[in-house]
Amino acid sequence: MIETKAVTKNFGDLQVLKGIDLSINEKEIVSIVGKSGAGKTTLLQLLGTLEKPSSGDILIQGKNVSKLQEKELASFRNKSIGFVFQFHHLLPEFTAFENVCLPGFIGKQAKKIVAERSNFLLNTLGLENRINHRPNELSGGEQQRVSIARALMNNPKIILADEPSGNLDSKTADEIHDLFFKLREDHGLTFVIVTHNQKLADLADRKITMHDGLITKH
Repeated sequence: MIETKAVTKNFGDLQVLKGIDLSINEKEIVSIVGKSGAGKTTLLQLLGTLEKPSSGDILIQGKNVSKLQEKELASFRNKSIGFVFQFHHLLPEFTAFENVCLPGFIGKQAKKIVAERSNFLLNTLGLENRINHRPNELSGGEQQRVSIARALMNNPKIILADEPSGNLDSKTADEIHDLFFKLREDHGLTFVIVTHNQKLADLADRKITMHDGLITKH
């Protein structure tokens, strides 16, 4: 599903990633751990095509995304990858329903199909009574479920999550973790999760440890 070959990333004179070789299988749940500054989030951004590598190749579903032009890349990202962040990144002026619809509209899907999919996802994630609530009217766990529903809007095969339970209490964090595994079973998704939560990291099929821009254990 995902393969990186000798991937490096520099920001000016600073080399953040120093040659990453990684292979992630379809339907695998992989956690990435390591101290702050190890390069975890940078790697996730590269896998999500939000940044381009300085050198090396990134293949997603067999496609070398590091060779795509920006317009092709944006379209590929919209259709193929869902993102879940620590701080949700929900638009405060929009309802849960509207936030979930956004990737569908960006992908130029029909309004009726997008609306049906948004309602379906919010119901599936137990938010049927919160559909018309704005983010400031939702709990942290509810906001994260909305962001997961948004990530699923375009039926991606890959979900990239950056500290998805970092702002949640332990009970809510456990519920979000359980949800990831259920989504894998129900929809055949591949998850790559950057986390400081050792419990979540240990639940994954595989735990990858990074140190100083390199993978030291996988």
